Amino acid sequence: MPSLPPVPRRPRWRNLALLALLLMPLLLPLQHMAERYYRDALTEQNGQTLDLYVANLLGTLNRYEVLPPILSQLPSLRQLLQHRDDDQRRDRANRLLAGLQQQTGADVIYLMAPDGQTLAASNWNQPDSFVERNFSYRPYFREAMQGRPGRFFGLGTTSGKRGYFFAAAVREGEQILGVMVVKVDLDHTETLWGNRPAQLLVTDNYGVVILTSQPEWRFHATRELDIAERAAIADTQPYRIQSPPPLQLEPGAWLRQSRNLEDIGWTVSTLTPQALLDRSVRTAVASGGAALLMFLLLLGLLMQRRRHYLERIALDARARQQLEQRVLERTHDLELLNSRLRQEVLEREQAQQELVRAQDELVQASKLSALGTMSASISHELNQPLAAIRSYADNAGVLLDHQRSEDARGNLRLISELTERMASIIAHLRAFARRDRHAPESVALQPAIDDALALLAKRRRAMQVELIRDLPEATLWVQAGETRLRQVLGNLLANALDALSEIAPPRRIWISAETSAEGVDLHLRDNGPGFSEAALQRAREPFFTTKTSAQGLGLGLAICDSLMRALGGELLFANHPDGGAQLTLRLRAAEHGLHHARKDVASES
Repeated sequence: MPSLPPVPRRPRWRNLALLALLLMPLLLPLQHMAERYYRDALTEQNGQTLDLYVANLLGTLNRYEVLPPILSQLPSLRQLLQHRDDDQRRDRANRLLAGLQQQTGADVIYLMAPDGQTLAASNWNQPDSFVERNFSYRPYFREAMQGRPGRFFGLGTTSGKRGYFFAAAVREGEQILGVMVVKVDLDHTETLWGNRPAQLLVTDNYGVVILTSQPEWRFHATRELDIAERAAIADTQPYRIQSPPPLQLEPGAWLRQSRNLEDIGWTVSTLTPQALLDRSVRTAVASGGAALLMFLLLLGLLMQRRRHYLERIALDARARQQLEQRVLERTHDLELLNSRLRQEVLEREQAQQELVRAQDELVQASKLSALGTMSASISHELNQPLAAIRSYADNAGVLLDHQRSEDARGNLRLISELTERMASIIAHLRAFARRDRHAPESVALQPAIDDALALLAKRRRAMQVELIRDLPEATLWVQAGETRLRQVLGNLLANALDALSEIAPPRRIWISAETSAEGVDLHLRDNGPGFSEAALQRAREPFFTTKTSAQGLGLGLAICDSLMRALGGELLFANHPDGGAQLTLRLRAAEHGLHHARKDVASES
C-alpha cells in the first residue's frame, strides 16, 4: 500500500494580512475609475435634462416673439393711437386685447403711446391694470421707438411677476404711432425642472439669477458687477433691488454645466451636488474593499480546505478505485445525454425552419388581405362621385336636347371636377394604406360643408330632407386636408341620408358648429333611428355595418375615423336626447387662409 502524502502546514493568517496590505493600494485606481465613470454618467444625464429645459424655454419665448408685429397691424389699435381721448375706441381696444390674451396665453398684452403711457391693456379691469401707467424707462420701449424689435426681462412694477417682454413699433408708413408689447409669464418655467437633485440656475447678461429651482438664490449675482452694470440695472429696473447681493456657494460643493443662449444673452446652468458624486464613489470603493476582503477570506478558506483535502486523500486511497468506476459510469451517462441533446437540437432546427416558412406564408396572406381591404375602400369611396357623374351626364343629355348648351357645359365642368376628386380620393386612399403622413393645412370649414352638400343635393331633395344649418357667418378655419375633410363630410352626410330613408317624413338634418380654445366642434345630427348599443361600440371597426351587403360594406365610418385621427382630430358618436344620431367632428383651429367662406343661412328646405 503506498504511503500517505505528508500533511501540509496550516496556513498562517499573518500572511493573508500582509497580502491585504499589499492589495489595498489597488483601491485608489478603483476610486479614480469610479469617479470618472459616475461623473461622465451624471454629466450626460444632466446635459440631456438641460437641453430639454433649454428647448422648452426657447420654445415658450419664440412662440410669442412674432405676436407684437402681428397685433400692431390691427386697425382698432391704430385708431386708438390716432384718437387717444376717444373712450369708446379705448374700451374696444381693452376688450380686444383681453380676448387676444385669453387666446394666446400671454400674461399681459398692452398698447403704449409714443410718450410711454399705456393706452389699453388686457388687464384693464384688474386691480394691477397697466392702463395710464408710463413705462418709457423700459428698454423694450426705447428699442421699439427706434424701429427695432424690443426685448427685456424684468419684474413687473405693478404685478411683481417675472416676465419677458416683446415689443414692436406700430407704424403708419414711416411714422411710429406707438408700441405694441406682449409680456410672457416665466414663473411656470421653473416648474418644468421638477424635483431633481441637480439645481436649475438661469442668469441674465449681468450674471444675476432670474430663474432657479432654489427660491433663496433668486436675484443674487453670480459674479462681481462693475459700476456700468449697476447703473444700467438702476436705470432699467429689471429687479426689485438695484444692487443684487452675491450668491454664496461653497467652493467645490457643486458640479456645474451650462448652455449659453446667445440670442437673449442668458446662461442656463445646472448645479449638481458634489456629495451626490462622492456618495456613489464611496459606495463603489466600499464595494471594492468588501470584494477584496471576501477574496482574502475565500483564499484562506480554500487553503484550509486544501489541507483537509490532502488529508482525506491519504485516508481514501482504498476508495479511489470505486470513485474512478463511478466517474466512468457518469462519463458514459453524459455521453448518452449529449447524444440526446444533439438529436433535440436537430429537431429544434427543423422546427425553426418550419416556423420561418409559416411566417413567410402569413406575411403573404397579410399582403393579400391588405390588398382586398384597399380595393373595398376604393370602391366604397368612388361610389358617390360615380353616382353624381352619372346624374350630371344624364342631365347634360337632356340639356343638349333642349339646346341649353351653357347649362350642359356647366354639367360637364362638374363632371370634370368630380373626376379630379376621384383621382384625389384614390391618391389619399393609397397614402392611407401606406400610413402616409401629410402636413395639415388651413381649410375653410363652411365651403367644405357646401361642397359635400352639393354632391348629395339631388338625393336630399328627392328624399324631402330638410336641412337646418346653424353656422357662424365668419369663416371657420381648421387644420385638415381639403380633400380628406370633404371626403369625411360626404361620407357622414351620406350615412345620415341612409338612416333617414328608414323613416317617414318629416326628415331633418341639423348642422351646427362650436368654437373653443382647443379648436372647432362640428355637429351633424339627424332625426333617424339613431345608433344601437352594438353600433356605438363597433362603429369604428372596418366591415361592421347594419346595412345589407347591397347597401354598404361597413367601411365609411372606419375610414372617416382613421382620416380624422390622421388630421389630428377626433370623430365622436352619440345619440341625441331628442332622438336620432349625432356625430361630432373635433378639429384643431388654424390660422386664416386665402378662401372666403360662403354666407350660411339659418335653415334650408
